[in-house]
Amino acid sequence: MNTTQIDTNQKNKLHPAIVRLFEKREIFQNADEFFSWDLKALPDLTAMKDMDKTVQRITDAIKNNERIGIYGDYDVDGTTSCALFFHFFKMIGVEVDLFQPSRFVEGYGVHPSSVDAAMEKGVNLLITVDCGITNLETCDYAIEKGLDLIITDHHKDAREHMPKAYAVINPNRRDEEDEILKPLAGVGVAFAVCLAIKNTWAKEGKEIPSIYPLLQFVAIGTICDLAKLTPMNMKLTRHGLKQIPKTQFSGVASFFSDEDRGFDVIPSEKISFYVGPLINSKGRLDHPEKALNLLISSDYKEAFANYSHLEISNKERKIIQSEVFEEAKRNVVKEIKSSEIYSSIVYEPHWHEGVIGIVASKLVETFEVPAMVFTDSEDSNIVKASCRSAGDLNLYECLKNCSDLFIKFGGHKAAAGLSMPKENLPAFKERMNNMLVQIPEMERTVQDQFDVFLKFQEIDRKLIKELELMEPFGMGNERPKFRMLNARIESYKILKDIHVKWTFVSDDLPGQKIGGISFNFIGKWNTLLPDELFAKQEEEGLCVQFNLGINRFRGNEIIQLMVDKIFLGSS
Repeated sequence: MNTTQIDTNQKNKLHPAIVRLFEKREIFQNADEFFSWDLKALPDLTAMKDMDKTVQRITDAIKNNERIGIYGDYDVDGTTSCALFFHFFKMIGVEVDLFQPSRFVEGYGVHPSSVDAAMEKGVNLLITVDCGITNLETCDYAIEKGLDLIITDHHKDAREHMPKAYAVINPNRRDEEDEILKPLAGVGVAFAVCLAIKNTWAKEGKEIPSIYPLLQFVAIGTICDLAKLTPMNMKLTRHGLKQIPKTQFSGVASFFSDEDRGFDVIPSEKISFYVGPLINSKGRLDHPEKALNLLISSDYKEAFANYSHLEISNKERKIIQSEVFEEAKRNVVKEIKSSEIYSSIVYEPHWHEGVIGIVASKLVETFEVPAMVFTDSEDSNIVKASCRSAGDLNLYECLKNCSDLFIKFGGHKAAAGLSMPKENLPAFKERMNNMLVQIPEMERTVQDQFDVFLKFQEIDRKLIKELELMEPFGMGNERPKFRMLNARIESYKILKDIHVKWTFVSDDLPGQKIGGISFNFIGKWNTLLPDELFAKQEEEGLCVQFNLGINRFRGNEIIQLMVDKIFLGSS
């Protein structure tokens, strides 16, 4: 991958499709910032309220040989945040205790039982990562027990008042006025604390090893938590991805093959579709400790053992997820047959709580409306849900209008979680759908958008190489989506009953072919089968919608279309 900044004055040297893409996304207007790798141009990450207070408390704890604990959420952001702090404190010769809750026992957030567990280990100072901003009762309990609690988080400060913790570092706390740091993921906030300690100690003449390698954890957590890829997050993530091929962290290295390590920069897609699901898998099915143990492993043998646990767990997760999704999809289809669909609100008592978030996302992808997937909690009278938005809908604000029905809820515009008495489910469904009816359809549904049209003959290695300059891809910098009209299906092959491998040709370029792959294509909602598309293409024409990728196999690199949809006609 090339890490050189594009010269925006040389449009004529760029691939024509890239020029159209940059114009559509208005990248040329801020190209220097968009493509920048300059860490010196970052905003001051340490300019958050309570930062000085936090640095002083941590410094005092180290001087006084107090025991420090790190408490993180069970997802990728929380796990990478814990690992980042672990390695930082190890750099400065301080041993810390790590704590994570179980999704199924304690649940999300920091709890009174978390305070008790920390104090049983002799912890005097407990630092949360990626959680805590809404746990007011736990903060009160910590004060009562004499435990100093520092909250580092990035979620919305949504309760009636701020938590009464020793310190609260959160770019989204209610009294933070600067907007520029708000997109930081939890792991970005944790990195900011480490940076503040390093800077403060440096002024006092105490040197700390470079914390630059910790950006590897920032990259993984930021991409997987779908933090918006603003120029700030792009810079942090690019430098993290650049270090991974030669990482010194055994746990990070275990995710990547020798071929992967041949890259200058690891592609963001490898993180979002491979590394993230593996880290998440343990927390989804039981306890996340194996994932955290992997990321803090000190040798390759230990790392490999923990990695193997994640692989097994992820395979099990995929099976469970597939079963829940198919049942949920059937439930939604029944609803569609009887009425217009405004949301996919589904519930079954036996669904596995650890996969309902992924299932909600897949329902949004399938039916293009917001999804809320409910299952029973440990208390059969209480249901829990994972919720995902569609389009530009602010799901958090919608849920806020139903908060009197909930025991608790939290999240942000695109995703949220909640729990409520089971008896409130019909009222919630009615209120949510009545609310959605009042919102314009374009705002509450997934719009079938794409970037630019491509011609068959424009797909070449120059285009692929220039697309790589736009990395990392993710929320706010989505992988470009193209449409092509001058292609037809020469042949196709169905793989494992659900995937389709395509071969496309064009009358404009006799003899040339391009391969494509569609995952989970067979059985897609409102999608024609390959034989129907093949039979009707000559008469009606085709429109192929896709991302561009490279299929790497046994040392060969072949351009491949990652086909999302195929329409008849010239859509």
